[in-house]
Amino acid sequence: MKNSSRFILSALAAASVFSAAAADPFKVKIPTQADDLQGAMLYLVNYDTGEKIDSILVDGPEAVFSGNIEEPTLVRMIVDGNRLGSFILENGSIVWSPERSEAFGSPLNDRLNEFGHKVQALSARLNETTPPEERDKVFAEYEKLVSKTLDENADNPIGYYLFIQEASQLSPNDFNLYLAKYPGLARYRKVAGIRNILAAREATQPGSKYIDFEIPQPDGKIARLSDYVEPGKYTLVDFWASWCGPCIREISVLKNLWEAYHNRGLDIVGVAVWDEPANTLDAISRLEIPWPCIIDAQTLPTDLYGISGIPCIILIGPDGTILSRDKQDTELLLDVMNALQAN
Repeated sequence: MKNSSRFILSALAAASVFSAAAADPFKVKIPTQADDLQGAMLYLVNYDTGEKIDSILVDGPEAVFSGNIEEPTLVRMIVDGNRLGSFILENGSIVWSPERSEAFGSPLNDRLNEFGHKVQALSARLNETTPPEERDKVFAEYEKLVSKTLDENADNPIGYYLFIQEASQLSPNDFNLYLAKYPGLARYRKVAGIRNILAAREATQPGSKYIDFEIPQPDGKIARLSDYVEPGKYTLVDFWASWCGPCIREISVLKNLWEAYHNRGLDIVGVAVWDEPANTLDAISRLEIPWPCIIDAQTLPTDLYGISGIPCIILIGPDGTILSRDKQDTELLLDVMNALQAN
């Protein structure tokens, strides 16, 4: 679990989120002074299911949600399709702080904030620490903190949130061990989805044959991955989206590979996932991407390949075998160079 814990520590360092049921109804106060929020609909959405719990029209300096909820629930705030933050909706008084990007005032939110502050402190120590043995100590403290917090909160949304962050980096076996220890987590929809993602990822590791798929395109034609994976050539498949900063940064790496190796048998094909077609096309034009791209693929290929985060780049060999996946930057360059030199 150490590798996944190191990944999560980095991911959580800049994040803070999230209350136990009380007898009183909930009241959530959310400052909305920003001009771009006025006149917009603000939604509270169930983090696990995506279902809308409540909504309010923003027409002043503060939005106030009130009501009752049967059990504490992790929610997202969404306005005009953009995510403003997440917290735990529970009965009691809750205040959202835009400056701190956290909710406070209720038991579970305050408890999760305490966890987040401890993670930030560990992250600060990690940034200051260079000797490997000292960094190992920080990671060990983080693993202990996560384990203790999960043990104490496996029956509430804090435990669910921590498990969701950890689970996508686990092996299928470790995932099942987690669920055996915390069986209550199996009731969440996202947990079931992650199980499927891990199984698909396991089935598409290097050494496996690539899986074909077909996607209707905006022009009415059908695009298949096999249209671009030419036998006898090496093919890089870049799963990306226009809104994804790391995807955009990786484009320059792919351009270098394209310029250096395209005439030596390397093809590249983009697959736009989780994106609006118009935004994808605009990014292709703006970034001057020279290779073809399958548009509007959404979740079909990411489900097939067990992709939980993008960019995800897969190198397919001349016989259709996956040679590399989930590599970026220098590691990707080395895998491509080694594959071409071995041919």
